[in-house]
Amino acid sequence: MPLLRVNDLRTSFHTRNGVTRAVDGVSFSLERGETLGIVGESGSGKSVTCYSILGLIPQPPGRIEGGVAEFDGIDLLRCAPDRLRDIRGRRISMIFQDPMTSLNPYLRISDQLTEAVRVHEKVAAKEALGRAVAMLEAVGINDAARRIHLYPHEFSGGMRQRVMIAMALITRPELLIADEPTTALDVTVQAQILELIQRLQREIGMAVIFVTHDLGVVSGLCDRVQVMYAGRIVETADTRSIFYSPKHPYTRALQRSIPGLQPKGAELYTIPGLPPDLSKSLPGCPFAPRCESAVASCETRRPELTPIAAGHLHACLRVRDGEI
Repeated sequence: MPLLRVNDLRTSFHTRNGVTRAVDGVSFSLERGETLGIVGESGSGKSVTCYSILGLIPQPPGRIEGGVAEFDGIDLLRCAPDRLRDIRGRRISMIFQDPMTSLNPYLRISDQLTEAVRVHEKVAAKEALGRAVAMLEAVGINDAARRIHLYPHEFSGGMRQRVMIAMALITRPELLIADEPTTALDVTVQAQILELIQRLQREIGMAVIFVTHDLGVVSGLCDRVQVMYAGRIVETADTRSIFYSPKHPYTRALQRSIPGLQPKGAELYTIPGLPPDLSKSLPGCPFAPRCESAVASCETRRPELTPIAAGHLHACLRVRDGEI
């Protein structure tokens, strides 16, 4: 049985301007020790999918309209709040995207970093502090024994991001959800953090959901990749298939946008147009208005995920019909 099984997850935001369908029928599974990459442009539903699984969607205006999110046999969407709190932070941890707003400015780093250990593992304050210092050192913060007693405003943005990563890893969770965990870090520190996550995976069999815009990170870290657009999964496969044999035009467009793959001196490719307004009905393929391969039928027929090989699914009508 997979560690995490998500089936037909649907999350909407009900506002004065209408209902925004941020996650529209997302399904996937994750095995123990596996790394799943979720990629796509901003607004594609990557982060909302993860927040929905953990019950972190503000309600209202958010509302989980349906679906199942089973973690080790427990449906996180329907379990009691006390049980969900016990799982969240201990068995499942999350690295949030914005380190500037994820730390409490009124509390010292030591208080925030040791809280999860003391709440979930009932250890003494001295032991919790020692583990917190060791974890800060592991994520590359020098003089951690002194700096752990500082306040968040005394840290740079990159150092706050490292604190968030340490906070997520300190309980050695079974599942880590990493939402753009290396955004504020330079390339050298990125490599250190990714190596730390991989080492913990090997030691404790931790599974990882890695949300990112950086396809380069995905290629070296993830076992499988799912590409999201307009709240839906448009392609999913193992990492090698996604990079060497992409099927959906959106996946191909994302790859063409990688600067390192462009010929030297060539103009950088950008995907034309903008993502759709998810508060409006999308009867056909949501990528059709921006797709170079779209035909009239793409705007009226909704594509479903179709298998093309073992574990490789796509949602493109023209690829399914053998036209491209």
